[in-house]
Amino acid sequence: MSPVDFESEAPWENPVRRLLKEGKPAVGVTITVPSVEIAAQAANMGFDFLWIEMEHSPTTLETLRNMVLATRGLKAVPFARVPVNELWTAKRVLDSGVLGVIFPFTSTPQLARQAVAACKYPPHGRRGSGAGLATFRWPAPEGYYDFADRNVMVIANIEEAEAVENIDAIASTEGLDVLFIGTSDLSFSLGYRGRQDHPQVKEAVGEIVKAAKKHNKVIGAPVGSPEQIEQYMKQGFLFFQASTELRLMTAGARQLLEPFGKFSSGTGVRSLY
Repeated sequence: MSPVDFESEAPWENPVRRLLKEGKPAVGVTITVPSVEIAAQAANMGFDFLWIEMEHSPTTLETLRNMVLATRGLKAVPFARVPVNELWTAKRVLDSGVLGVIFPFTSTPQLARQAVAACKYPPHGRRGSGAGLATFRWPAPEGYYDFADRNVMVIANIEEAEAVENIDAIASTEGLDVLFIGTSDLSFSLGYRGRQDHPQVKEAVGEIVKAAKKHNKVIGAPVGSPEQIEQYMKQGFLFFQASTELRLMTAGARQLLEPFGKFSSGTGVRSLY
């Protein structure tokens, strides 16, 4: 069931973690539509991971589970963003078989520690031992518990002014893998309502980057183009959330239809009132 080669003598390593350790970018596509077919197709396109969106989408745990199973033998590793930073929300997606959890609004060192604890088995954390479904997806010869503690990635969304105030303590959290900067929400929290290029937003991002480098944490951000990835990489970013499947579909439709004057990104409704 390549690319997961459990027969190799060397312990299997999460390919996203391996890329980041080697200083190479990891790019994931955002899945917002609760469709197993779309998840499977996206997992075979060359992306390094699926960012399965459960904070801003109607995707259920049952659909998540089917998406996880659909990635078997395909390149992209399944990750999920949970709706809230709680032990139980992480437990449910991990037991479904994801190998990375993205925790929104991780704005205090306590929440950062809670995120790590949710993803590690005792004595390193507080994850419960009911991972029967996950063991089917990841049948590691060493046993799933050690495998999971080595391979599950913990990603903290840094997207509030409070998080910037606490960033050094958050970044120093042992077991936290990635500081992912939610640039849009951060701009709202700072009072600039989506103006991600505002000087104070850029200053806040700089503080996060500084803390991440100080504590040897990977830095992530949402991206929409190769040029944006290249620009971020110059600043030390390596973990990237690419556009949603719907935006990628829209981009493809634009490329085909715009030369004929047929493209429309609207809803077809002439007026909201």
